[in-house]
Amino acid sequence: MKRAGLLLLAVVPLAATAACLAGGAPDRSDAGNGGRDPGLAAPAKKELAQQLVSSAENSTLDWRGQYGYVEDIGDGRGYTAGLIGFCTGTHDLLALVERYTRAHPHNGLARYLPALREVDGSDSHQGLGAGFTGAWKAEAAKPAFRRAQDRARDRGYFDPAVRRAERDGLGSLGQFIYYDALVMHGPGPGPRSFQGLREAAMKRADPPSRGGDEKAYLDAFLDVRRAAMKRETAHRDTSRVDTAQRTFLDEGNLALKTPLTWKVYGETYKVP
Repeated sequence: MKRAGLLLLAVVPLAATAACLAGGAPDRSDAGNGGRDPGLAAPAKKELAQQLVSSAENSTLDWRGQYGYVEDIGDGRGYTAGLIGFCTGTHDLLALVERYTRAHPHNGLARYLPALREVDGSDSHQGLGAGFTGAWKAEAAKPAFRRAQDRARDRGYFDPAVRRAERDGLGSLGQFIYYDALVMHGPGPGPRSFQGLREAAMKRADPPSRGGDEKAYLDAFLDVRRAAMKRETAHRDTSRVDTAQRTFLDEGNLALKTPLTWKVYGETYKVP
């Protein structure tokens, strides 16, 4: 979980478009599903969700090119690695390698399991270093490890976010907002963790499942999340909220319909 909100990478910005939805009633329709919002778990929506997260996490829409990513971004969580930013300090990277090793005992990361268990919960590199980062990149070239990352992403982040959002009565945009928050902040009840953010938002506005207005609730959730991000140096750039998710919400695009144009860290992205 969690990649830095300030990845000042040298990337070529995608072409911007001026197309924006006109103001008006919230858009929950989807032309490809009989006029209904199919939800984020629909294949095309899930692909879109990965592109949106990757634009913020890696400054690219090419999320499939991120399996071998690994570095310490200085956020106090040790190494951040892979598809969704698994961290050596937040247990999800350890859990991924343990599960992968049970299925593939002789993989190149297995020898780092004792060190990963020692540093779990800290930002330490003890027993890891260049050997570990090299092993991660090498293992990421293997389809089996890429599939393991996909499953860990879905099991720990995507599926729980979508289920929780559906229970709260949220459409595709709300489901994505939950997913992106869970990726960055992690699960848990703390004030800067996903469940803590959700509970704080519900004190300000009711979700649709409680009879509330969907847009008003998502506005409250984004306000709470933005404030939490501002309290963390590594995440103080809130453009993934301000010029991406808030833009879609202000347009009334609750179904997260394409085409989409958004900005993160000053770069413009477009999905037709």
